[in-house]
Amino acid sequence: MSSDELTSTSSLIVIPCLNEASHIEALIEKLRPSLTPLNARVVIADGGSTDGTREIARRLASEDPRVFFLDNPKRIQSAAVNRAVAELGAGSDYLIRIDAHGTYPDDYCERLVEDALATGADSVVVAMQTVGFSTFQKATAFAQNSKLGNGGSKHRTGAVGHWAEHGHHALMRIEAFKAVGGYDESFSHNEDAELDYRLGKAGYRIWMTDKTSMVYYPRAQLVPLFWQYFGYGRGRAKNFLKHRAMPGLRQMLPLAVAPIAFGALLAIVNWMAVVPVGVWAAACLGYGVWMALGQRNPYGPLAAVAAMVMHLAWSAGFWRELLDFRRRVA
Repeated sequence: MSSDELTSTSSLIVIPCLNEASHIEALIEKLRPSLTPLNARVVIADGGSTDGTREIARRLASEDPRVFFLDNPKRIQSAAVNRAVAELGAGSDYLIRIDAHGTYPDDYCERLVEDALATGADSVVVAMQTVGFSTFQKATAFAQNSKLGNGGSKHRTGAVGHWAEHGHHALMRIEAFKAVGGYDESFSHNEDAELDYRLGKAGYRIWMTDKTSMVYYPRAQLVPLFWQYFGYGRGRAKNFLKHRAMPGLRQMLPLAVAPIAFGALLAIVNWMAVVPVGVWAAACLGYGVWMALGQRNPYGPLAAVAAMVMHLAWSAGFWRELLDFRRRVA
């Protein structure tokens, strides 16, 4: 695709962030070469950082007229993107969403726009490879890149380019984004899946590209990982309650984890109550050993533990939201 075709469009690159002082400047430098060929502006939408991110962002904006700093008082990512589009999206054809805690190829933004133009897609989503550094983070990454952790999700494992119902958000036509009302800011998690549902219902098309991808760094400790997936589970339940959109099979199976774990408490009455959770734990640990032996990865058993935390947290979050009687009464 010629450079003239790219520059005939314009893009708004939005980076929602919170306490990313150690990453934000390097990320802007990574994106800067793409701004001219894409006729793009980049917005750092900060949710109230206290680590110096805001000062760095303001300095970067003062040094380059294509870089903007935007305050995000609602703090969550969905609100950051909505506000950036509302205040700075006029005249732009495409919205490109960048996660501050990820790594991207040098030509990431160009490949997204090229695929959008080539396919006519209203949204282009990408595959996400997870990478870790510490022992637990490496194990979590191994789990998230495996079927044990992602259930075969194509935006986790990657696939040949195809039309999809959902994927990791990368690019959207601003016209389509605005037409469906942008992100639902009542969602602190899974706002991407909820928006993809509305895009599909409105007749807009989502393309899973195989021309580029991103690298994501998972939580490095067990407790933050639990709360992250607890939030994901609540978000998926909110999507179900809002749209009556049933989770897919790969998500239906983990739903049973929290009930059987809770049911294991009945072992004080009948020891058989512990059998279901024991079978689940044995299956996960067995899969972890199989990964360790079959893929020669020593993190297999610890990856199984990370996957079990993810399963339990996701299931608990889903049921917590579904059974929130206070919300029903309100």
